[in-house]
Amino acid sequence: MRNKKLAASLTALVGVLAVGLTACSSSKSAGSSAASGSADGVDTITVAATPVPHAQILDYIRDNLAAKAGLKLTVKEFTDYVQPNLATQDGEVGANFFQHQPYLDDFNKSKGTDLVSVAGVHLEPLGLYSHKAKSVGEIKDGATIAVPNDATNEGRALKLLADHNLITLKDGVGTNATEKDVAGNPKHLKFKPLEAAQLPRTLDDVDAAVINGNYALEAKLTPSKDALVLEKTENNPYVNILVVKKGHENDPAVKKLATLLTSDDVKKYIETTFNGAVIPAS
Repeated sequence: MRNKKLAASLTALVGVLAVGLTACSSSKSAGSSAASGSADGVDTITVAATPVPHAQILDYIRDNLAAKAGLKLTVKEFTDYVQPNLATQDGEVGANFFQHQPYLDDFNKSKGTDLVSVAGVHLEPLGLYSHKAKSVGEIKDGATIAVPNDATNEGRALKLLADHNLITLKDGVGTNATEKDVAGNPKHLKFKPLEAAQLPRTLDDVDAAVINGNYALEAKLTPSKDALVLEKTENNPYVNILVVKKGHENDPAVKKLATLLTSDDVKKYIETTFNGAVIPAS
């Protein structure tokens, strides 16, 4: 009798465990499929983004434009540059919006991912700022220029200075330039590499600094007014892009989102909201 009761209890326990495992499996599957899809004529997509300006732009689309376009958009914020790509590769999200093409190329190469760009949206331009000069021409001989110390942005900073005739660079180096690639320095400029986030705080201590658009915005600088010079968007490889896993470029939700991100409404929103710290790609 005791053995029969024990067998019955074990049978019931196995049944409960089986139901539990089935429920967990269904939940995981549902979460994966929720990254993108279609239902009742509405396409859905979850997009990974860093907070400013990317998630802010996506929030504007979600709240003002998505419904009319037949799109249900969910924005998932990340504060780092690695997890959004991994989440896109794994299918946790249907797309991401936070990076430029050079970063994506390096990420694919180093991580073995196969992520691709769908659309170029905006540029966060580097600008040259100064509390001591009101124009490039006023930068003095022997001036100290603070520049970002990471490889990508240092090259961009040096190219910006070269584009405005403060220095010349060796042929062909472009945005891959380092200080060793400075071929001509007629004003005998000195360079002070610093972490990009620190650059706005150095403006009282150096003659000028090359500052990223997002950090300029955080420091209450208005790039369109305060920068001596700004990067141009034309043929700029650092345009921020909408990214998906290869093979999903033509998904209906992706195409709708790409169209909205490059629409006149979003261009106007970017121009009026970010005061030149973020510039539409075209």
